[in-house]
Amino acid sequence: MPLVTAHSAEEWAAHFGQARKPAALAIGNFDGLHLGHQAILSAVLKRAREAGWLAAVLTLFPHPPRVLQPAKAPLLLCSLPQRLAGFESMGLDAALVLEFNQALSKLSPEEFAHKFLAETMRAKAVLVGENFRFGHKQSGDVKLLGELGRKLGFDACVVPPVKVNGEIVSSTAVRQAVAEGQVEIAARLLGRPYSIAGEIHAGTGQGRKLVVPTLNLSTEQELLPKKGVYVTETHLGERRFPSVTNVGVRPTFDGAGLSIESHLLDFSEAVTGGPLEVRFLARLRDEQKFASVEALKKRVLEDIGATRRYFAKV
Repeated sequence: MPLVTAHSAEEWAAHFGQARKPAALAIGNFDGLHLGHQAILSAVLKRAREAGWLAAVLTLFPHPPRVLQPAKAPLLLCSLPQRLAGFESMGLDAALVLEFNQALSKLSPEEFAHKFLAETMRAKAVLVGENFRFGHKQSGDVKLLGELGRKLGFDACVVPPVKVNGEIVSSTAVRQAVAEGQVEIAARLLGRPYSIAGEIHAGTGQGRKLVVPTLNLSTEQELLPKKGVYVTETHLGERRFPSVTNVGVRPTFDGAGLSIESHLLDFSEAVTGGPLEVRFLARLRDEQKFASVEALKKRVLEDIGATRRYFAKV
């Protein structure tokens, strides 16, 4: 079933009605939907299905630091549409997306829990991570959530963190791995390859004429992998292609702006628009400036060979 998305308490009530079901729900930003987030949401689904409740999530947009401390706000791993698509793919029934603004930030933990958890979503179970904070100046913690749950009629459940190789999985750890180009580490923390989604846009045509044909990705995602060349899988509509992708400024051509260019193996169609998603599997090398276009082409062909060998092994 498609995910029901509401953007206010009023929209939630209008969609589900006065006789609406209670909900098991998770609260959080869920940036990246990594393995830790997935553990919380899977627990929500289990509780909801056992009891016949809605399986729901309450999330915020924009990211709170973007409003409260914009200079310190982290680059986000995924867009809101990607986050919602992730909720849907996990099987959740509904999401309440609250606009995070100054007014919402000033609600006390008690006001937030009463208005949104008890009154709007009719929560029976609220599942969070152990570091969960909520309310004005993040004054509420899991202990207070439990106390409020006893007053308002819901169970507050803390889901333990997920560890990979002894490291707690977190959005911060995923961001660090992606920013350093360690896309294989990022994939282990996410439970899937890190991906960049957007639209195809026309390039300069130099690559097709002088080196190899590429599809250029325009994206609104904030965090890109470190500049360099990667083994990737490119999704063009419903089709998937092994690919090699350069993230960088094309220094051999004296490029100024950052670009994401993917050469799809065994693909020769002329495509000028439409949705595109690139999934990063392994890093091949740093971006380099070559002495000539011929030297660049030679290295690109070597990258393509390395990419073919990568896919031959998987």
